[in-house]
Amino acid sequence: MVLSRSLTRKLAATCGAVLGFVLLYEVTALDSKATADHEVEVRETTTWPRPGARLRFHATAYCKGTTTASGTTVRTGIAAADPLLLPVGSVIQVDSLSPRYNGIYTVMDTGPAVQGREIDIYMWNCGEALDFGRRSIAINVLRLGWNPKASAPASIAAEIRAHEAATPEATVAQATTTSVTVVVTNPATDSVAALDSAPK
Repeated sequence: MVLSRSLTRKLAATCGAVLGFVLLYEVTALDSKATADHEVEVRETTTWPRPGARLRFHATAYCKGTTTASGTTVRTGIAAADPLLLPVGSVIQVDSLSPRYNGIYTVMDTGPAVQGREIDIYMWNCGEALDFGRRSIAINVLRLGWNPKASAPASIAAEIRAHEAATPEATVAQATTTSVTVVVTNPATDSVAALDSAPK
């Protein structure tokens, strides 16, 4: 009865109710975001590797040795992994490090220290490998083992298109697809001929 007679009390009650609903909505929204983030983290840390999967791993670096477990010589772009998770021949993409270390790596090596969700990236410089330390990373599995059927074609096709677009050859290819008109003048007859050269 008293609440209905005072305009100030009505406004205060309305503002209080609105504030309560807003705070309740914010708490629910924050809780939903935390739950979604937690679900992504659980999926990335517990899912078994398969083509197209995004997984959390730890990365270290090594610089010693001359031959990998697969019999190839060590070089940049090679990684060692636990063969139970990422068998030799697997192809992974790392995109959560600095641009210097991001890229596509082929698992060509194994090692007793590389167990579980670990990869060991080969680096030529031992000082750089020591400075790299141990980092938490996310990887995309592009292929498991040597079987080309065990691959994520959409991911590989996107990487190939991005690489082709970034190469100087792509610029040359684009330049050759434009048509060029060449004008030839014959001084003996004072005739002019226009040749339209376009790629066939």
